[in-house]
Amino acid sequence: MQIGIVGLGRMGANIARRLMRGGQTCVVYDHAPDATQAVVADGATGASDLGDLVQKLAAPRSVWLMLPAGKITEDTLNDLYEILEAGDTVIDGGNSFYKDDIVHAAKLKEKGIHFIDVGTSGGVWGLERGYCMMIGGDRDVVQRHDPILSVLAPGRGDIPATPNREGRDPRVENGYMYVGPVGSGHFVKMVHNGIEYGLMQAYAEGFDILKHKSSTELPEAQRYDLDIADIAEVWRRGSVVSSWLLDLTAGALAGNSTLDKYSSEVADSGEGRWTIEAAIEEAVPVQVLSAALYSRFRSREDNSFADRMLSAMRFGFGGHKEFTPGLK
Repeated sequence: MQIGIVGLGRMGANIARRLMRGGQTCVVYDHAPDATQAVVADGATGASDLGDLVQKLAAPRSVWLMLPAGKITEDTLNDLYEILEAGDTVIDGGNSFYKDDIVHAAKLKEKGIHFIDVGTSGGVWGLERGYCMMIGGDRDVVQRHDPILSVLAPGRGDIPATPNREGRDPRVENGYMYVGPVGSGHFVKMVHNGIEYGLMQAYAEGFDILKHKSSTELPEAQRYDLDIADIAEVWRRGSVVSSWLLDLTAGALAGNSTLDKYSSEVADSGEGRWTIEAAIEEAVPVQVLSAALYSRFRSREDNSFADRMLSAMRFGFGGHKEFTPGLK
């Protein structure tokens, strides 16, 4: 199957490469010519702009967008609206907001252009491992793209079958799922990322407790100098907290046990916030997920106004002196 891919960052380029390894044909475009040429060198057909990409695709065309959520995706969809034809399909494989998908699909439908949203998980490892995909759109249109989706998916691998799944969609066990109407794929991926925030924060806090067990603030008999790299490794093997995130953590600690080459400022890419918004709309309590998001906000503040206010109140009611040096 032939497909156009727009956006050749770390994931977009590897999606193209995995598709070509699986026998699919790719026409690729990125605003950075070097990014386009790097994928052309691996067998893709390059395009100089969106119009060139569309001309090089046979009708009915399929164009996969792998772009940051927001304005760049919006602008690209608007441009494609002008040059695609009825029967063509746009696939948004980035992390767009699911409510935006509904708007985008409605606009494209005016010209008879189909829209599929794909929540894509796999990151920089997807080329080798495959991509877990959560897919929204018209069922028939999604089914027509199964040759693409099945190549991108990770496959069953060596994961044991789950009991009592007889009669269910077998594609799920291969790592990709038709979720439902437009927007539902990105909605499920959004919640997936919110859960990811919570899991990551739990690991980070747990290992922080382990690291500080040697603190001089503790009685000497209760201090342990723990090898957290080895703890991460042993937890990978048979522990109920084992996971791919723990695998990555163990690898990071083995190579740099202090993690001093990493910043302590942790970004959030939007899905965590949208997950909390959805929880508010549904009146669902999400204490862990919201705390994990707020922890990321907190990581970006040093000597914050809120902390200074706490010190001011402590001084006011108890005379606790926590002044900035030289500014008493």
